[in-house]
Amino acid sequence: MSHLDPDDATPLLRDDASSDDSQDEDYRGRWRSIRVMYFTMFLSSVGFTIVITSLWPYLQKIDSSADASFLGWMVAAYSLGQMVASPLFGLWSNHRPRREPLVCSIFINLAANIYYAYAYLPKTNNKYHMLMSRAFVGFGAGNVAVVRSYVAGATSLNERTGAMANMSACQALGFILGPALQACLSFIGENGVTMKFLDLQLNMYTTPALLAAVFGLINILLVLLVLKEHRVNEDGKHIRSINYISEETVDILDESVEAIDQVAVVTSNVLFFIIMFIFAVFETIATPLSMDMFAWTRKEAVLYNGIIMVGIGFQSILVFLLVKAAATRFGDRPVLLAGFGIIFCGFIILLPWGNHFPKIQWADLKNNSLVSQMSEGNGTVEPTGCPYEQTWCQTTPAIYLAQYISSDFLIGVGYPACNVMSYTLYSKILGPKPQGVYMGWLTASGSGARTLGPIFVSHVYTLLGPRWAFGLICGMVVLGVILLLSAYHRLIAFSVRHGRIVE
Repeated sequence: MSHLDPDDATPLLRDDASSDDSQDEDYRGRWRSIRVMYFTMFLSSVGFTIVITSLWPYLQKIDSSADASFLGWMVAAYSLGQMVASPLFGLWSNHRPRREPLVCSIFINLAANIYYAYAYLPKTNNKYHMLMSRAFVGFGAGNVAVVRSYVAGATSLNERTGAMANMSACQALGFILGPALQACLSFIGENGVTMKFLDLQLNMYTTPALLAAVFGLINILLVLLVLKEHRVNEDGKHIRSINYISEETVDILDESVEAIDQVAVVTSNVLFFIIMFIFAVFETIATPLSMDMFAWTRKEAVLYNGIIMVGIGFQSILVFLLVKAAATRFGDRPVLLAGFGIIFCGFIILLPWGNHFPKIQWADLKNNSLVSQMSEGNGTVEPTGCPYEQTWCQTTPAIYLAQYISSDFLIGVGYPACNVMSYTLYSKILGPKPQGVYMGWLTASGSGARTLGPIFVSHVYTLLGPRWAFGLICGMVVLGVILLLSAYHRLIAFSVRHGRIVE
């Protein structure tokens, strides 16, 4: 009897005893647990994106000494924490029940979001409290390595692409819901209401983080009550979890550990680094770029970029559906290559051109004497436009809104295709061995990119402007394509490489 997962059109391989009640229950239990992992990935994405569009205005409001360069460190702190945590949680999940690292990491994430909501409270150094809270949120998000390794181990080779695409679709839903919630909560305003008995301000900046903490609590309950350990081989047959197998009984898993193509592993990590670096640049610069180019206020930037992010998220879900079909027909590697090409077009379009220059913010400061009002952060009047300290504002043409939206559209197509294909290929390259540590390194490489990307773009953009920032990104995409083509023949599944399955 053939079974289809309701969330996935990929046929799920069953053994000869598939009609047996116990096998049916194993099958259902396996997919219940996989769906918990989908939800965990979804919440991890929500936890990051729910504050990303308001990070810069919140930082400006609570600490006037923070500049755009510090914003780069702020965004990077999340990824730095994730980079440190991912291999640790991955190693933990290889030797212990996955509930343990998952519950621990989600609790850290929950507590860090509460810390973020209270970052305004100290009298001084508020920007550093924000920095630490985002680092701990990122540390908790290191469980992405556990999620990916679990799904890789609980699916057959034929199920893998569909399951990874579903997981990426859940990540995209989080990408949608996070900015959407932030955009909705922006109507609370910068002042909001104060809960005196908790000494807590509920406003457009703190409420999203507190909502992310509530989601974390729900996630912990699901992991404790629903998640079970499941592991199948590449043909879809159940095997006992590596966490409970002695060294003498893991022959089937370890028979070809040394035969993993390490060149393909390293190449996959580098490609994933490039993909995540590019997107980190995109998501970091979106709010400052739009405020500089379109003279949006803080509230407008949060609202409009939230709406744009929602649109990109919906678009990404459609891309994931197409990716599953395209990968089945053309293969994983051509889809990955096409994704790089689309991203390249997106950043080419974003390069400044024309003879229209952005509005300069110093004119507002001079004409309206807003310096003191801006430092007070009272929100009554706010300078808009490109800051006069950024000297390139006077010599670099403005980016048009049509350019910005077109670029968002193309990057919103190319990035999800590259994302899902890169770690789908990676999981197939690794084969039947437990993938916790390897997935930890993949997540760490992505986190390293999300650490360096914001720092890179905040400094290059502030000093040299968008032409240099996006031009260098185009060069990086070209290097990624060259690397992919040079290692193209090695980026194949473990079983295909050893002749067990014909590609």
